[in-house]
Order: sequence, then C-alpha cells, then structure tokens
Amino acid sequence: MIEILIHGRGGQGSVKASLALASAASKAGKYVQSFPEFGVERRGAPVKAFNRISDEPIVVRSKIYNPDHVVVLDPTLLHAIDITEGLKEGGWIIINTEKSPDSFTEYTKKFKVATVNATRIAVENHLGSKAAPIVNTAILGAIIRVLKVAGKKDLEEGIKEFVPVKAEANIKAAYEAFDQVKFSKEA
Repeated sequence: MIEILIHGRGGQGSVKASLALASAASKAGKYVQSFPEFGVERRGAPVKAFNRISDEPIVVRSKIYNPDHVVVLDPTLLHAIDITEGLKEGGWIIINTEKSPDSFTEYTKKFKVATVNATRIAVENHLGSKAAPIVNTAILGAIIRVLKVAGKKDLEEGIKEFVPVKAEANIKAAYEAFDQVKFSKEA
C-alpha cells in the first residue's frame, strides 16, 4: 500500500485531485481511499487531501501520518508548513514549480523530488484564471508519471468523473504535465 498526502490551498482543487487520483487507480484495478482534512475551510487556506492505493483491500481508516509520498500544489506552502513532516525517507515530493528538482537541495538528501510547472500549464489551458489557476489536473499527470499508480487512460476517466467541467482542457493539462515533469538526479 502507498499513502499520498496532497498539500494545497483552498480553491486549487486538492480534494478533487485526490478523488480523481483514487478513481484512476481504481480503474487500474487498485483498492483506494480518498479523503480530505479541512482546517478553517476558506479560499487560500492550507488544505490536505489523502490517498491510499493498494493491491489488497485497505482496512485502515485513519488519517495518514507517515505518507510514502507528498504532493505540493502551491509552492508557497514550502515556506509556510513542514511538507516533509512524517514523510518516509526515499519518498517522492512532487512540487508545482517552475524550478528544477535539483534546486531543492534541502529535500534531495533524504527524498526524491519531481517538479512540474502546473501553474503555467493550467493558465495555458484556461483552467481557473491567471490570478488563481486551478492546477489539480495538471499535477495529476505528474503524479501518474512519477508514482505509476495508474495509466493515462485511467486518469482520463478519473478526470471526466470528478472534474467534468472543461474535461478536455483538464485532460490536456494532465497529459502535458505527464510529459513535462522533471526528476531529481538521485531519482
């Protein structure tokens, strides 16, 4: 079983990303869980969403305290919270940023880092606005490529199910991120 923690901000689509990822993994024949954790529940506030993906039935029902992998939708969270809290050594940190994975030397000693400019991809595909792009489907393409928990067609179906508005643009964004994700040298 792998456990994934998605860090985002309210309005970025963290919860929808978690649901679409679970759907894609389910379509790939996996057992899944997807659930959010809200704090103050307002636009822009930090939000967490969780996924469990397994080849076997999942019996645990608790919050994820020690994720195998972490996804960061908003790079400003890197300085606002400890995104590596509980993260298992050797796990992936997938970050929405224009920076190279190897520029995150504070993480690359213990973790593997992948980056993708999901913000640019979202803006170019008219997902949200330039001031508030919705990056969730773009980051999903990177997650699928890095973690290999489902195929592209499975993800396409998950997006259609949980992000039906502008489905084609969202699928295009996911595919672009899949192709553009960059990996740290240690990976």
